[in-house]
Amino acid sequence: MFSRFILLPIFALYCALPVFSYAQDTESNAADASDILFSLEKADESKQPVSGTLFTASAQLGILYLTGNTRSADIKTGLDLRFERGLWRSFFVFDLLVKKTEIEKETSTDEIDKNFDTTDQKWSISSQTNYTLDAAKQNYVYGSVFYEENRFSGFDSQASMSGGWGRRWFESKEASFDADVGPGFKRDVTQVTPEEIAAGMTSKTQDTLILQAQALYIRKINEHIEFKQLFVVKHAIEVGQNSIYKAESSITSKLIDSLQLKLNFIIDYNSKVDDDKNNLNTETSAVLIYSF
Repeated sequence: MFSRFILLPIFALYCALPVFSYAQDTESNAADASDILFSLEKADESKQPVSGTLFTASAQLGILYLTGNTRSADIKTGLDLRFERGLWRSFFVFDLLVKKTEIEKETSTDEIDKNFDTTDQKWSISSQTNYTLDAAKQNYVYGSVFYEENRFSGFDSQASMSGGWGRRWFESKEASFDADVGPGFKRDVTQVTPEEIAAGMTSKTQDTLILQAQALYIRKINEHIEFKQLFVVKHAIEVGQNSIYKAESSITSKLIDSLQLKLNFIIDYNSKVDDDKNNLNTETSAVLIYSF
């Protein structure tokens, strides 16, 4: 069964696999940080260890609190871990978004009761491991897993896993373009309302094979500013099943050596949702990123 109870062991395996491989092959080539697909920050060459091992970590945080006519609180946070050794490259990303808004409700005594209710809540974890195939470090094979719970999306959870081939199609001092494609598996678990539960209804599990394609373009505008554009497609093979399309644009500006400001815009599209839900969702955010 592909469920949330086995996802964390799978993530741990992806992250640990490069370490086990290096123990068996001590003659692995030094890693190049620019080869990781989906890297959020390129490591400076001066910081790469002579041993060929590179581990980086960063955390992000954004907070918005409103008072007055509208009272609400938003928190967006995340953690990004990267590991490189020899021909292996892995990442693990965790994201969390919570929003609470003051809602007025009329009580049975005609009084107005004000409470902070959760109006948006989602979290996700994703991981990918790449293994370089050639000395030029252009071709690689990959394995990736993803899991998300979005309380207001119409899905109790969405998960996928994929494996395939990728390539760095273009690279210069200022820009790079990576893309990979491969077959995979996706599971969507639909949500049920309290009223539906009371009526004896249960959530539905929708399993389907997918074709996953990913592309990442990175452009270094100057010494301190970097632009990134990511596209992800999880196309359901079976007709009538939900397909997922995602685009993410970001601009990151270095404030000091370890602190960055990131402006991010995300488009998330599900082809098949409940009638009371929107197919298209967008997210705009500004967060601080601390690297350690």
